[in-house]
Amino acid sequence: MRNLSKDDLQTSDDARRIAKRKLPRMAFDYFDGAALTEHGDFLGRKALKDIRLLPKVLCKGTERDISHEILGKKTDLPFGIAPMGMCNLSNPKADKFIAKIGPKYNVPVCFSTMASTSMEKTFNISGENGWFQLYVYDDPDDGLKMAKRAEIAGYTTLILTVDVPDLGRRPRELRHNFSVPWWPTFTQFFDCALHPKWSLSMLTSGNYLGPENFKGMPPFRRDRPRAGADWDFLKRLRKQWKGHLIVKGILDPNDAVKIKSYGVDAIYVSGHGARQLDSLPAPITQLPKIRKLVGNEYPLIFDTGVRNGEDVIKAYASGASFVMLGRPILYAIAADGERGLRTIIHYISKEITVTLAQLGLGKISEVNEKNIIS
Repeated sequence: MRNLSKDDLQTSDDARRIAKRKLPRMAFDYFDGAALTEHGDFLGRKALKDIRLLPKVLCKGTERDISHEILGKKTDLPFGIAPMGMCNLSNPKADKFIAKIGPKYNVPVCFSTMASTSMEKTFNISGENGWFQLYVYDDPDDGLKMAKRAEIAGYTTLILTVDVPDLGRRPRELRHNFSVPWWPTFTQFFDCALHPKWSLSMLTSGNYLGPENFKGMPPFRRDRPRAGADWDFLKRLRKQWKGHLIVKGILDPNDAVKIKSYGVDAIYVSGHGARQLDSLPAPITQLPKIRKLVGNEYPLIFDTGVRNGEDVIKAYASGASFVMLGRPILYAIAADGERGLRTIIHYISKEITVTLAQLGLGKISEVNEKNIIS
């Protein structure tokens, strides 16, 4: 396989194609797969693609400002990195690469309870740009303990993910018998042998191929129910957590209104990449409905289906206060490591700048629903 040229990776689709070639099928399908028929994933991305933006001409000015703000924090870019589990299957240093992006671009980078690297290690790199995402399994008290651990580690922003009451069925994972902790079957071993560079990097890294936040605890089961969080738990968590609290995985506008009433600082509108429910509505279509009910000033964070700079602008025009990127980040890291990550961030930022110019706007904060053709 020839070395990757800097010109090979121009888009998220390029990154995905290269990642598919470089990763064993088991690892690629874990990142790329979705629930059941994967039609929900297709529709989520299609709904974003189908939004049309209205160009404006003869608008004076050549400077474009894509800096932004979320929860009182200034950011150099209008997007951050979403929480994702076991990123180090894409590259043994993936979590560290992501953590470094936080201070480099002054943006939020989120680390999952299911991260390959412990929350303490990632915070030591990301600093105040690091956010921690909390899963609550079958014991709510364990969830509060994990939140306390994140507070002790230094995190000041916590994301409670509530859309995984039970793990979605993802046939591509099931066909590979994907499990955590991972131990290769004969077929997986053969697949890894066909990807020697990836396999050697994993073997020599000394990484634990599982979620490190559970290390030293009773054996972790990925299929363990994650339904310990209810409205009472949210009330208890809000009382305990003194920093910013975000609730992730919201698609129902009525849920959003109720969550806001509990004193939550921001709502994270997300379909979990359609990895949980194949029949979910396209998240971008729910975003304006939620915006209408929670009001214009309440912070709404958005992910799901975002693949380029125009998608970022469409999310802002649909009511987002901030946008997070998920799969494109992992594709880029798998394709070309840290250079790939910085490359995709550079190009998406450039696409945002170009799109603002086409819309006749100078700042990301000027984007609104009038930029969309209804």
